[in-house]
Amino acid sequence: MVEFVNIVLVIDAVIMIVLVLLQSGKSEGLSGAISGGAEQLFGKQKARGADLILHRGTVVTGALFFILAFLSAYVLQ
Repeated sequence: MVEFVNIVLVIDAVIMIVLVLLQSGKSEGLSGAISGGAEQLFGKQKARGADLILHRGTVVTGALFFILAFLSAYVLQ
């Protein structure tokens, strides 16, 4: 069981890395990082199409990564 969880954890990590790298940049430079975060936080800029799918996939794989890491470290050991 431990080996299975660890294998799924590694596969999930690779998928999450690919999803993050496929996403387009939201802003440019340091000033864009500050204002871009505010726009994303307050919903002024909505993702559509492929960006939305990539964003949701990243959220799902991130949550799955957290759960699998918790299982691997605390429950199964």
